[in-house]
Amino acid sequence: MTPGDVDRLARDRLRADEAKRRSIGLGEAARAFWWHPSPWLIAVTLAGAATARAVVGDWRLSDLWTPLVMVAVFPFFEWVVHVCVLHWRPRHLGPLTIDPLLSRKHREHHVDPRDVPLVFIPWQVHVWLLPLVVAIGLFAFPRTGLGLTFMTVVGLLGLGYEWTHYLIHSDYRPRSRLYRAIWRNHRLHHYKNEHYWFTVTTSGTADRVLGTYPDSRRVEASPTARALHAD
Repeated sequence: MTPGDVDRLARDRLRADEAKRRSIGLGEAARAFWWHPSPWLIAVTLAGAATARAVVGDWRLSDLWTPLVMVAVFPFFEWVVHVCVLHWRPRHLGPLTIDPLLSRKHREHHVDPRDVPLVFIPWQVHVWLLPLVVAIGLFAFPRTGLGLTFMTVVGLLGLGYEWTHYLIHSDYRPRSRLYRAIWRNHRLHHYKNEHYWFTVTTSGTADRVLGTYPDSRRVEASPTARALHAD
């Protein structure tokens, strides 16, 4: 398959997906968002952490700069998880195949970006991930209050990630300049080339720093954007 053929295939796939879209409002998108388990699991954890944080009190300056650092680091965390976990290539260790659930589900997500349940973090992952966040918050910080601040911010970032990722793949059309940039960034990853544009909640942040934010006009369409690791 020539580069021209791949480009035409990418355009055809994009047009086919666009043809399935209908115009919906933000309210309709939000109502559909809450039909999925991941937002509820994160929201319940967030509510518990935020309530406990308010009860404990003991506010200090570190409760201000810790969230600021977490927000600044989050695009890089997204990038690392996307590259190293979601795009994990199955490996064989003797008779054992190492292929995490998140990686398998993400490959399915690339096959059909419009399959909404595949947009979300699987509930099976939350079974161990959310308790891990709670354990870190309770035992890895010098103060209970600071640990609860950490858990609250993780909940906010997690919910923001799920909402942004879901909205990009929903039928909601971008209206603001900021969201349009984020929307375009992620769609380039799915429809142009899966080796670039790894951040989801921002555009041109970690990707720019880590060298995965090229001029899209100079990037060839990838024949494996829908079938990861098929090369």
